[in-house]
Amino acid sequence: MSLPPRAPAEIEVVAHRGVSAEAPEHTLAAYQQALTLGADAVECDVRMTRDGVLVCVHDRRINRTSTGRGVVSALDLAELERHRVVHRRPRGAAIRRRAPRPVVPEDDVEADEDAGRVLTLDRLLDYVTASPGRVRLAIETKHPTRHAGQVEAALLASLQRFGLLSGGRPLEWSGRPAVRVMSFSPTALRRVRGLAPDLPTVHLVRQVLPRSRPRPLLPAGTAVGPSLAMLRHDPGLVARVHRAGLQVHVWVVNRPRDMHLAVSLGVDAVITDEAEALLHLLGRAGPPSLMSTG
Repeated sequence: MSLPPRAPAEIEVVAHRGVSAEAPEHTLAAYQQALTLGADAVECDVRMTRDGVLVCVHDRRINRTSTGRGVVSALDLAELERHRVVHRRPRGAAIRRRAPRPVVPEDDVEADEDAGRVLTLDRLLDYVTASPGRVRLAIETKHPTRHAGQVEAALLASLQRFGLLSGGRPLEWSGRPAVRVMSFSPTALRRVRGLAPDLPTVHLVRQVLPRSRPRPLLPAGTAVGPSLAMLRHDPGLVARVHRAGLQVHVWVVNRPRDMHLAVSLGVDAVITDEAEALLHLLGRAGPPSLMSTG
């Protein structure tokens, strides 16, 4: 069944690793800020520690995002928690100065007593489910890893514990699934579909494919997640994916001109570090608080 392009008001705004412009990525403060802004969903990456705990960390190593060093999968949670999560710009990123904006905690959400320590997936799920319906979750499993399929099995077990998954079906908030799983690995997504057939999955794709292969559509996912570079190179990709009955979730879209492109093509979800700016462009927020850009 062909899907129609999304109207601007229906496009999902996904805060990439929370609002990492105002708080360290993958911290509760960054996710609290996403809720404060009114993002529709938040994105997080999960990796498994040596002792089998899922933590919200993007890189294979903790060197860039903490005061420590080492590979996540080779460290126990207790070892990870000895180091503080820090706010560091990715290499080559522009310096952005924003007006200070304190995060206002929800009345029914406790203050983060573990601020500065690595965020476990369970703590994030506990926070999100404390305000059900406020924000959806897009969880990416990172591969390759020494833990292989244990990551997806542990993820689904956590979703079940927090009531976000039952009998292989995700909880729905406002008519949409409250959670979905993303990965660059089709094998990982097939594992998810085998264990939870009705849980939405997004196959992330980064390469610009040659013209001889115009349809990067894989049965492992219910949606395709092309990089922004792919959309720039081949804008017609969105319509082709929609005709195949799949959604399009594009990443990572930060510049106004790229936001306009994604919106004009009618994608279903936009993953962005600049959730406030995108909400403003869509007419769903006040003016961005950006003061100056270096």
